[in-house]
This record gives sequence, structure tokens and C-alpha cells, in this order.
Amino acid sequence: MSEQYPTRSQEAREQSGRDLAIMVYLIQAISLFTAVPIFIGVLINYFKRSDVRGTLAESHFRWQIRTFWFWLLWTIVGVCTLWVLGLGYVILAINWIWVVYRVIRGWLVLVDRRPAY
Repeated sequence: MSEQYPTRSQEAREQSGRDLAIMVYLIQAISLFTAVPIFIGVLINYFKRSDVRGTLAESHFRWQIRTFWFWLLWTIVGVCTLWVLGLGYVILAINWIWVVYRVIRGWLVLVDRRPAY
């Protein structure tokens, strides 16, 4: 006789994914003041990605992962160009504002229970 495990309902998966996405948005918001937590947030996204497949949170995980990688790219570009007449500071400032936008927009859309894209 095979033991059957109860499957999680779609509603429970949706809620769990939504809670994880909210937590990562919070981590990304905290990262605006210290960059270390953003690495934790993207690790959560990658480790829990399969758990949110087929849910509303899947688009938010993709949004958060892309936010991380573009933030990292432009942070590196900004730091590498600091010596060019302060160009790096401008790049870093625009990058920071862009992350603020991504976190706020993603969070608001998630609260409205809509996909990030």
C-alpha cells in the first residue's frame, strides 16, 4: 500500500508564493541602505523558484531576479567609472532610483494581486 501525501491546494501555493515575494521586496527595500541583504533576497528567489511555478508570484520572482542582476551590473559599472569626472556617482544614483522604482512598483502590483509584467 503506497502512502499518499496530501497535495497543497493552489490557494495555499499562491499565498505562500505571495508571502515569499513580499519578503523579498522587503529585503530589497532594506538593501537600498546596505547592499548585503539583496544577495539573500535573490538566493531566496532562486531556491524557491520551483515552488512558485504557475502562481502569481512567479512573475514577481522573475521581476526580483532581474532587478538584482541589473542592479549588480550597473553597480559594477558605476564603481568602475567613479574616476571619470564623477560619472560613476551619476550611474550609482540613477541605479538606486531605478531599484526604488522596481521595489515600489512590484510591491504595489503584488498587493493588487496582479503579475509583475
